[in-house]
Amino acid sequence: MTAEALEHLSRADKKLAALIKRVGPCTLKPQARRSPYEALVQSIAYQQLNGKAAATILGRVKALFPGCAFPPADKLLAISEDHLRGAGLSRSKIRAVKDIAAKSVAGLVPDRRAIERLSDDEIVEQLTQLRGVGPWTVHMLLIFTLGRPDVLPTTDYGVQKGFQLTYGMKSLPKPAELHTAGERWRPHRSTAAWYFWRALDQ
Repeated sequence: MTAEALEHLSRADKKLAALIKRVGPCTLKPQARRSPYEALVQSIAYQQLNGKAAATILGRVKALFPGCAFPPADKLLAISEDHLRGAGLSRSKIRAVKDIAAKSVAGLVPDRRAIERLSDDEIVEQLTQLRGVGPWTVHMLLIFTLGRPDVLPTTDYGVQKGFQLTYGMKSLPKPAELHTAGERWRPHRSTAAWYFWRALDQ
């Protein structure tokens, strides 16, 4: 993320400026080589789990596909549910990743080149039609895979909590409240979100 983003955010919001000064430079680096399919499957694996537990389960899933850096969609679609259950995926997550794999094989999940031509709203609309994929999952893809600069995941607990701490609030902000506050951070709301996540480390 650019110096322009930090300058804009610091000028637009004194509380956020103080947080930026405490945290230091933004080190958010999108994973440019990851496909939308991979990002979605990984997000499903990580849903409602802490990072360490999710990484362990995803590692076991990957181990079911020797010789592959990541399970190819056609092979993930073909593998039995029992194997995926043995790796630690819940039944609901298995249904979700199987649906993502099926839609990828059918060409309904855009590849990296195709998705770059879509707007943020178009990507949210298209991908939330997949089983188990809601706006939060797509927002994570937009920020951490595609590097879109102006995404604010207002339902994310970490962003809400970081905002609460930064502004000295007694309770978590409602998504609508966070959305309204975020208008002044445009067009760099992804960077603002990253700093609110970092606020939890302070």
